[in-house]
Formats: sequence, C-alpha cells, structure tokens
Amino acid sequence: MTTGMTTENTPVRFDTKIAVLLREDLESWQRLNVTAFLVSGLGTELPEVIGEPYADADGTPYLPMFRQPVLVFEGTKETLTAAHGRALARALPRALFTSDLFATGNDRDNRAAVRAVPADQLDLAGLAVYGPRNAVDKVLKGARMHP
Repeated sequence: MTTGMTTENTPVRFDTKIAVLLREDLESWQRLNVTAFLVSGLGTELPEVIGEPYADADGTPYLPMFRQPVLVFEGTKETLTAAHGRALARALPRALFTSDLFATGNDRDNRAAVRAVPADQLDLAGLAVYGPRNAVDKVLKGARMHP
C-alpha cells in the first residue's frame, strides 16, 4: 500500500517497511551474503512485496524485484537478540541468518542448523522483518542505519 500518490512526480511513501538488521561485527562479505539470503525469504512468502517485471527499451524482460526500498541497519549482538524477540512478539514476517550458517553449504544443512538451536539461544548474524512501518521501527529499536 502507498499513500500520497497523486502524480507520477509525487514521491511514493509506503505504509510498510522491509528492513534488514545485521550484527555489527560481520565482515563485509558476510554482510552482503547475509543480506542477500535474508531478503530472499521475504519475497518467497510475501508476494505483495514484489513489484512488476522489468523490461528495457528493447523489450528484454527482467525479473521483478521488491516494490519498495530495503533499509539496512546494524547493531550489537544484544540489539539483534532483542529485535528478534520483538519481531516474534509482534508476529511479524521474518527471516533469520545464524552464525552457524557460515559453515554450511546448502539449504538442507542450513535448516538443520537453525532447527538444532532453541529460539532464545540462536547466535544471530542477521534478521529481516516486514510489516507496518511503526511496528518494524519498534522491532529495530536500538539499531542504527548501516553506514
């Protein structure tokens, strides 16, 4: 959903937010990898976040992407743990990436690694959430925009 749509030149303001929260001590390659994995989960379960397919002036088709920006934040391990708890309490759609997943090489092993750890003991490297802007903002309390 959008608000403020009056002309093509009017900025689009979304009622929802897609956000990724990364643990601040990750290496650069880990940040990119975690972000890519996390947002892939949102698009598969929430078709409303996906826009229309693209095409260039020659008519070459391209895959659709998110219809709105993805905001990336960072925080401490404690901030990430607290955000995870708040996302669960608000029942927001979420995806997670744990430190254990850096040692696996496929989806089956990834799922097994997450399944082996209780929710309150997960060693979170990243979390993606989607929902109403104000709810996502509350989940991200204490996090800061990624530099």
